[in-house]
Amino acid sequence: MILPVTLEGRHVRLEPLAQEHHAALCAVGLDPDLWELIPYRVTSPEEMAAYIQTALNGQAAGSALPFATVDAATGRVIGSTRYMNIDEANRRLEIGATWIAAPWRRTAINTEAKYLMLRHAFETLGCIRVELKTDSLNQRSRNAIRRIGATEEGTLRQHIVTWSGRLRDTVYFSILDSEWSRVKRDLEQKLDRNG
Repeated sequence: MILPVTLEGRHVRLEPLAQEHHAALCAVGLDPDLWELIPYRVTSPEEMAAYIQTALNGQAAGSALPFATVDAATGRVIGSTRYMNIDEANRRLEIGATWIAAPWRRTAINTEAKYLMLRHAFETLGCIRVELKTDSLNQRSRNAIRRIGATEEGTLRQHIVTWSGRLRDTVYFSILDSEWSRVKRDLEQKLDRNG
C-alpha cells in the first residue's frame, strides 16, 4: 500500500488531498473551460466534493494517491494531481487527474510537480514504469507531457466516454526506470533555468 506523503519543492508543495481542501479547490477550480477536455466535469461545489471523495475512495482502495497542488510562494491551493491506477505487483502507476488553475499554468509549478512525483515514484516507490495519458485533442497537454521527457506509445481509440458524451481517443505516454536518470537531469536543468 502506497502511503500518503507530502512532496515539497521550491515552487510547489503536493500535500495529501483531503475534504478540508474543498473550499480552496472551489475558489480556483470551478471554471468550465478547465474541464473541457477532461472526461468528467466539476463546475459546482457539490461536484468538487464528489471529485474529492472519489479520489479519497481510490486512496482507500489502494489504487490512487491524490494530492492538493499548493503554490509554495503563497500557500494557496491551485489544483490537484494524483498517482492513479497503482499496480504494485507490476511496479507501475500513472500520474494523472492533473489540473492547475489558469493563472498558474505555463509556470514552473507543473514541471516541478511532475518532477517531484516522478522522483518519488522511481526513487522511493521503486516503480519501473510511470504512465501518463491525455485526450488526443489536448495538444497543450500532449506537448507538456513530451516536454517532461515521456515517450508517446500510442492512441487508444474511443477509449473514454466524456461528460459531454463525446468518445475520447486517449494518447498514452510512459517513462521507464532506465530513462529516469536522463529525464531527471533534464527536468532539473529546466527548473534551474526557471529560477
